[in-house]
Amino acid sequence: MLFFLGAIILMGLAWMLVKELRIIYVAALFAVVLMPVIESISKLRIRGWQPSRAISIVLLIVGIIVALTVFFIIGLPPVLRDLREFLTDLPARIPEVVAKVKHLPMADKLGVDGIAARAESAATAVGGYIFSSLPHWLSHLFDILTCAFLCIYFMLEGETAYNFFLSLFRPKSRKRLDITLKKAELKMSKWLLGQGLLMLTLGVASTVTFGFLGVRYFFLLGVLMGLLNIIPIAGGVVTITLVAGVAALDSWPKMFGVLIFYLIYVNFENAFLTPRIMKSSVDLMGLTVLVALLIGTALAGIVGALVAVPTAALITVLLDEYAVNRDSDSTVPDEPLLSSDNVE
Repeated sequence: MLFFLGAIILMGLAWMLVKELRIIYVAALFAVVLMPVIESISKLRIRGWQPSRAISIVLLIVGIIVALTVFFIIGLPPVLRDLREFLTDLPARIPEVVAKVKHLPMADKLGVDGIAARAESAATAVGGYIFSSLPHWLSHLFDILTCAFLCIYFMLEGETAYNFFLSLFRPKSRKRLDITLKKAELKMSKWLLGQGLLMLTLGVASTVTFGFLGVRYFFLLGVLMGLLNIIPIAGGVVTITLVAGVAALDSWPKMFGVLIFYLIYVNFENAFLTPRIMKSSVDLMGLTVLVALLIGTALAGIVGALVAVPTAALITVLLDEYAVNRDSDSTVPDEPLLSSDNVE
């Protein structure tokens, strides 16, 4: 009776503190993902000097701050400018698209005018939502800072907290859980690092190529190509369709140039980048990634999308260890066949 009462109380507290628990979980998850980077920095030797864990964390924080500063000063303004121009120009450019589509065979039977009207209203609504929601996101600045400080404390004292967590289990199951969680930590950190490198590579290559081709809003489109690369197949298809459509508004050669670039890059990524960056040890099914992103976004918006895939990696490792029933390696011996010698 006391057990059920305690469980009800804990569930009630969790419901009341859902926001705080979300911040704690995100901070702990990012600490787990960043720990291999901390360990790599702490192994560096500079003229006999080796940084401690605290110094390694400080160096990592400085590196992140420098990267974010460079992005906000150099990268973000062109993206926002392109986004503003794109949302402003889109309603006026839709008639141009309609005029070109009407020259195609059977276009008059597709209801192009109705589709164009709906697209124009949708573009206006999306544009208004994006710019009106910016102050709302700024209001979460305190939550972001809280999550960042918690992440630092988890990296500093996470090992002590982890050992305390393991001490809650019996010695027989403690070792198995420890091995499983360390396996999940390796998979989570390597997948996120590898996927981040693939996203960065595609984003930079797309931005440079689109700028060289003279595609409008190439900063914005290049960033979208990199960001949506986290969604297997579908992310690339959606973004390249958008980029090809924007390029086609200017000229058909630009559109064909965009499509040729993407075909070359996809083959290069599949044949060279993915086998070397991701490797088989961090492989996650595309369906797993997509479902995780959908559930994470539905539960917690952008924050949920950020932690969805590492959480999916953790769950897959736990399920593989504790829930998956594998066939026994031992084979059942064949029954002796009846022969004429055995028949009396």
